[in-house]
Amino acid sequence: MEEFVLEPRMKDPVREYLNKFNLNLCLTCGTCTNGCPITGTPGMEGWDTRKVLRMLAFGLIDEVVESKYPWLCTGCGRCVHACPMGIDIVAINAYMKSLRPRDQVPGILHKGVLNALNTGNNMAIPKEDYFFLMSDLGRELADSECPGFYVPIDRPGASILFFPNSKEVFADNDDMLWWWKIFYAARENWTIPSENWEAVDWGLFTGNYEATKTLAKRKIEHMKRFHIDRMIMPDCGGGSYGCRKGMKECVLEDPNNLIEHIYIYDYLKEVIETGRIKIDKSVNAGRTFTWHDSCKHGRELQRSFGRGYFDEPRWIIEQCVDQFVDMEPTRMNNYCCGAGGGMWPMPYEQESAWHGRHKVRQIKESGADVVVVGCSNCHDQTMKRLPKFYPEECNYEVKYIWQLVAESLILEPWSDEEIETAEAQAKAQWEALGVPMDDEEEE
Repeated sequence: MEEFVLEPRMKDPVREYLNKFNLNLCLTCGTCTNGCPITGTPGMEGWDTRKVLRMLAFGLIDEVVESKYPWLCTGCGRCVHACPMGIDIVAINAYMKSLRPRDQVPGILHKGVLNALNTGNNMAIPKEDYFFLMSDLGRELADSECPGFYVPIDRPGASILFFPNSKEVFADNDDMLWWWKIFYAARENWTIPSENWEAVDWGLFTGNYEATKTLAKRKIEHMKRFHIDRMIMPDCGGGSYGCRKGMKECVLEDPNNLIEHIYIYDYLKEVIETGRIKIDKSVNAGRTFTWHDSCKHGRELQRSFGRGYFDEPRWIIEQCVDQFVDMEPTRMNNYCCGAGGGMWPMPYEQESAWHGRHKVRQIKESGADVVVVGCSNCHDQTMKRLPKFYPEECNYEVKYIWQLVAESLILEPWSDEEIETAEAQAKAQWEALGVPMDDEEEE
């Protein structure tokens, strides 16, 4: 077979990048197109994965970059998983995003990246507001359910480093309580950062490779600075996947950048198996639960790093409920919810909902009352966007997997000594950070 060489009209870096994938291997069989939820998107007639690959092979780079096609790709990886020649179409689409001028990146994504680089979080939430919320919400939890609880910030020698999601800090405050209750029940020695605390990597969503690397490096540096044992990979599928990608680059640069990390599923499984937390199944009796396999926690993680999370979340759910059913197709063949790759915050709501039509069908056919998810974008998509577009079909509730665990907890009380010690630590921390306590505010 004659060796295929990309058109000379391409700029050298683009040609060099695409030649790594040898697009000549494409059989134009259509497997990628038939398995891709983008196919048939209203307003994108005539565009599909097979056509885009041929356009790129013939040097029509600008036409692809200037289209919205790469931005509609959620990076779910069904195309790559099915491709008989193993062409990494997800990576190619991400590279097409990187070629778009930054001032033409759709919606708020690039602004979010700049915010994260300049302020440490996508929403540019000021540090004093962040501190106040952590103090105030933590005291509410201590008063209502968990005496002695507080949110430890920059704790040296902590066992676990946890990263908040800015959407939860900005608006969905109560969603942070689920993890906090689990840490409390497990008597975990945990902490969150005072700076650069954003869990989500919008650099991954915009093809900004340098941003992804920078955000990962900051996490590594925080681990080293405070001598923390393990970092919980962010719950956002893109956040954890981007973090792994960025950390890989950092370790290639310097092997000393290697740090210990643990995924949310491994952590939850660990604290349940070791008896550090106790679960009461009866609180979930009479309801049927199903699990949504997040693309980046499952199929794409398996493909890129050799281990996807399929069995672990199912095991965790089965410790909390009696009635569990799987969707079909499942695991590596599961459909994306339609919110990956930055599709949740981008201005393509109708396209995202179209992408998620398969998920609606899957959930309905499962007969489940509750859909359990492990990603913040999947959570918002299945709970908010899909019911908006398919109101008659979406008769279900959505829960995070850590929410399900937290709601099923048997909270064993702390001793008076543990409570007194924690309250003293909290008082010292908030005074050092300049956060007024309730009694000081009253004065």
